[in-house]
Amino acid sequence: MQLSPHSVEVKKVKGCTLQLLHTQKKKGEEKETKSLLSAFDILTMATMRMLLFLAIFYSAGICMISSVTDPNDAAVLLSLKNSWQNTPPSWDKSNDPCDSRWEGVTCNNSRVSGLGLSNMSLKGKLYGDIGGLTELRSLDLSFNPGLTGPLSPRLGNLKNLSILILAGCSFNGEIPDELGNLAELSFLALNSNNFSGAIPPSLGKLSKLYWLDLADNQLTGTIPISTYHSPGLDLLLKAKHFHLNKNQLSGVIPAKLFSSKMALIHLLLDGNRFTGTIPVTLGLIKTLEVLRLDTNALAGSVPSDLNNLTNVNELDLSNNSFDPSEAPLWFSTLPSLTTLAIEFGSLQGVVPEKLFSLPNLQLVKLKYNAFNGTLNMGDSINPQLQLVDLQNNQISRIILDFSGTRFAAAVLVHQMLLSVSLPIKPQNLKWSIKMRAFGQLVENGAKVGMPV
Repeated sequence: MQLSPHSVEVKKVKGCTLQLLHTQKKKGEEKETKSLLSAFDILTMATMRMLLFLAIFYSAGICMISSVTDPNDAAVLLSLKNSWQNTPPSWDKSNDPCDSRWEGVTCNNSRVSGLGLSNMSLKGKLYGDIGGLTELRSLDLSFNPGLTGPLSPRLGNLKNLSILILAGCSFNGEIPDELGNLAELSFLALNSNNFSGAIPPSLGKLSKLYWLDLADNQLTGTIPISTYHSPGLDLLLKAKHFHLNKNQLSGVIPAKLFSSKMALIHLLLDGNRFTGTIPVTLGLIKTLEVLRLDTNALAGSVPSDLNNLTNVNELDLSNNSFDPSEAPLWFSTLPSLTTLAIEFGSLQGVVPEKLFSLPNLQLVKLKYNAFNGTLNMGDSINPQLQLVDLQNNQISRIILDFSGTRFAAAVLVHQMLLSVSLPIKPQNLKWSIKMRAFGQLVENGAKVGMPV
């Protein structure tokens, strides 16, 4: 059969068309294959990246689990461990203080928040590395006499510190001015060390401080008071404890130190070298419970304006250089008084009778004064009274009228008594008067401890 040229042409065209379609089909399949391969490559690469990420994360997780403590905090504690002797045995078991619970170390969210190693026989120095524990809130290294050297100024970097107790160690040098930067500090105890120099005025910036104990050191100079350019201790209105006793502080006790805004309950300034008179402003602190000004060189008269100290229970003004004066009125008006001590106080005249009826009075120490005449203890003696020490005065006669009061005090008089009047009933008697005459102890008027 003979085909027409047109049919051949069509066939050829169809062949070309089919060939073209076949070629395009191949190209499409190749493109699809390449697309699939590309997608597979992308998926493979993504999977590999994910696996790599998981591997890294898993490794990091291992590190996080095995190292609970913040690396910086751990480094600081390891540094302290290497610089101290006699650290607790638990510090040798691991390099991770928080995870292995090092004794004395408190942690919060992997940060060291407390370090309490009181009375551990630690030896060494407190280097500046301690300033790296930026989340530390409590530091107690007290009663480790083997800890020596000066305090690092870097302690001032512990911005969150609220409790700092270094009592009973052997630290020396000056108290760092940088401690005034510890804005959160409420408790500061540096007592019983070998600190010298002046009290830093910067401590007056510690507005949250309620306990300040610098006692039993070798501090010198005056008590810092605020000025236009400098802070001072008078700014510590929330402070309840000023323990500055047993130092070498000098000068006058500043009148500006005290105000009615203060909350002091303990004022211990004894065992220093203060001079001048006791400021009148002291009577403004109605919250005061313990007042110790003994063993100084205070002059003037025994203050007569302490009537407002209605909460004071212990008052000691002994061993000063007071001018001769009579017993002030507040001897009979302080209802909370338990202990009254004014030895070597140049007091003279008659001991007020009402003193012995104060409701809480237990100890009266008035020896080495110039009291004279008759000691009349009245008929309403407080039954809690334990001791009345009037040795080395000039008292010539004692009158004791109990009228039914049970009384168990010892009354000491270091001199020859001319007479003793005892208008009491024997069944209510349990007391003693002891008199030293020419070095001999004599019982006068009754037996010691006569049974009730």
